[in-house]
Amino acid sequence: MKSEKIRIFAAIMDISQYTNEAVELLKKLIATPSVSREETAAADILADFIENYGLPVKRIGNNILVCEELDAEKPTLLLNAHIDTVKPVSTWTRDPFTPVVEGDRLYGLGANDCGGGLVSLLQVYRILRGGTSQREQDGDTSLRVPYNIVYLASCEEEVSGAGGFSLALPELPKIDVAIVGEPTGMHPAIAEKGLMVIDGVAYGKSGHAAREEGVNAIYEALDDLVWLRDYRFKKSSPLLGPTKMTVTVLNSGTQHNVVPDECRFVIDVRTNEYYQNEYLFSFLQKHMKKCQLKARSFRLSSSHIPIGHPLVMKSLQMGLVPFGSPTLSDQALMPFLSLKMGPGDSARSHSADEFICISEIEQAIKTYVELLSL
Repeated sequence: MKSEKIRIFAAIMDISQYTNEAVELLKKLIATPSVSREETAAADILADFIENYGLPVKRIGNNILVCEELDAEKPTLLLNAHIDTVKPVSTWTRDPFTPVVEGDRLYGLGANDCGGGLVSLLQVYRILRGGTSQREQDGDTSLRVPYNIVYLASCEEEVSGAGGFSLALPELPKIDVAIVGEPTGMHPAIAEKGLMVIDGVAYGKSGHAAREEGVNAIYEALDDLVWLRDYRFKKSSPLLGPTKMTVTVLNSGTQHNVVPDECRFVIDVRTNEYYQNEYLFSFLQKHMKKCQLKARSFRLSSSHIPIGHPLVMKSLQMGLVPFGSPTLSDQALMPFLSLKMGPGDSARSHSADEFICISEIEQAIKTYVELLSL
């Protein structure tokens, strides 16, 4: 395996140049606020960088697609990461929009989630399709790639917005498998929990609390809320664990002496691969005694890729460790097989003083190239 790595890495341009270019691009993106649904300026910068590489860019809203001529004899692999960020939390001790390098760390909002994956995958696209590498100029074709490669930088990922991956999906060619560059320490997440948010309501009848009039909507909801708290789904996943539901919001009443006629609540449901959102919603509604439920969406389903898939098997040969991820990504919107794998640490995401290590970007480029090459 060591000699194979040497052969692969000898076939590509000095990896440090790709890393340096990735870091410079990431700095520009950090300096350009790109909170979900406000990604236009960052998408402009990314599109300009890609065009300067001599690659064709197709703009789909603020999604950036790079797709060149495809070989009908090869399966097609999508490299995907997102442009947008969450809003900075109040506990940042530095300017979240000023990229700062301290030692091996690059600080800035979105550096880890998921700027590192975004710029690494772009460089991997360049390497795998040839780009401007020395091996291409010398006619060296020792780096063989068994896939057509497509690159998509998507927007609105953090809010699962309609202008994000869902908007770009119809414009993609037929995709056989995808790699999503979310931070996983470059280990493959081969399963990911889905999400369903449900609004619940129980109705009563208002009245004066002193005279014990009316029907208290809070009491009407109580039995159902206790059932939601105590019920455990039977099918637990080896990778993702059990499907879980949590009541996270509860609102009722207007003042102390009025019996509330309405009690509203929100259920956060995190599904494993054994349960479809539509089935779970019907199951929950059937068990409600007084409450009415309404799902906000069924589209964020759990995803997984078989352990026997060639990409997973190759990752095992490379010593990488497959796992199940509890966090949501654009995988939930993909109607094809996918795995999540990118530089950085998920624990840094959405946190103050977010950073990515430059060495993580460099290692990511190397690991992706080895994974996707023969």
